[in-house]
Amino acid sequence: MLSKSTVLAAAWMLVAAGVWSPGACAAEAPAATPAPSAETSRKLDAGLPAVQRLLQLMDADANGKVSKDEFMRFMEAEFDKADVNHDNELDPKELSRLVQSLTHPVRGPAR
Repeated sequence: MLSKSTVLAAAWMLVAAGVWSPGACAAEAPAATPAPSAETSRKLDAGLPAVQRLLQLMDADANGKVSKDEFMRFMEAEFDKADVNHDNELDPKELSRLVQSLTHPVRGPAR
């Protein structure tokens, strides 16, 4: 079973990537979703590369979707990498590094 820290790390990663916002639950969603404004559409388009990157990283079976199992395996592996002192908890510094690594991956040399 995943720890509370792992779930929190997953949530923070999604918030930092702009994919999810706290309180965005199906139960809280309005019955009819209005069409996004031009500004909202622009922001969504800007976030697509990050979402596509996450999809490619998480989608182990390459079906274009991320199952709960794929998501949890990915986040568990990321948690384990982030837990530098191996205490099975992420302190603020470790969590900050995790969010940074997931939202700003290191790029190779320019070609």
